[in-house]
Amino acid sequence: MTALAPTIERKTRDSFDRQALMTTFGATIVHLAPGACTLAAPILPIARQQHGVGHAGLTFALGDTAAGYAALTLMAEEAEVMTVEMKINLMAPARGDRLVAEGRVIRAGRRITVVTAEVFAETTTAGAAERELVAILQGTMVPVTARNRT
Repeated sequence: MTALAPTIERKTRDSFDRQALMTTFGATIVHLAPGACTLAAPILPIARQQHGVGHAGLTFALGDTAAGYAALTLMAEEAEVMTVEMKINLMAPARGDRLVAEGRVIRAGRRITVVTAEVFAETTTAGAAERELVAILQGTMVPVTARNRT
């Protein structure tokens, strides 16, 4: 597997660190590679819905962010990333200790990047992690620069 250029990795991590929502959810970058990003976040009490499972808002935010940062790893060094549209299919309740979102690029173009993400609920019992697919997302990202951010 190809490693990320150090400048792209630093830019991606710095951008992620500015995501206040991800900080609030306790999300971290687990893995970065060209066209791929894996994030994880605990299912905190602030992110649970009335049935006690992870809220779809957490699932969507984590999947969207993982897909976006997967796209950013393939964009020009001066670019940032922004979601144009994102669709989610919720497959199962987010029941577990944490969510893990695996984002990847399907096709990177000059202006439009098509992305996908799978979000898993993970429960650790006796040191072994069990995962269940809870959502699939598909969307489109675009690069933005200081010139076109406003």
